[in-house]
Amino acid sequence: MSDWLEHSEQVEVPVSVQTAWDLWSNLELMPQWMNWIDSVEVLADKPDLSRWTLSGGGLSFNWLSRILKETPCQIIQWESVDGLPNRGAIRFYDRKHDTSVVKLTVAYKIPGAVGSLMDNLFLGKLVESNLREDLNRFRDYAIQHQQ
Repeated sequence: MSDWLEHSEQVEVPVSVQTAWDLWSNLELMPQWMNWIDSVEVLADKPDLSRWTLSGGGLSFNWLSRILKETPCQIIQWESVDGLPNRGAIRFYDRKHDTSVVKLTVAYKIPGAVGSLMDNLFLGKLVESNLREDLNRFRDYAIQHQQ
């Protein structure tokens, strides 16, 4: 059995796919809608790398992430290169009448100490609930900041 867990959530957003892309691709804005993300810093000398800080439930994690694939208005795919092991993708789907669908897939390796404290089912439900809430906050943020 793998010690990686993966979750996907999506939300329909009543803004153009370009607006959704513009907001999400500015990684440093993410703490505005991602509840557990404290900060994201894109490295000035290496713009494909970013430093992330996450906290919740009394735990805090840091990692350096690398963009593996970026296709405007379609996908941003990443993986961590140090710190908390994680990978995933955010996908954008254009719909009619200035509506888009944003789908977030996140996979992470459970750190040993955390894995021994929480069973995978509990942790998975918690992560899925938070991703769903984060995407709903993104929808609200995008509506307020559409161009």
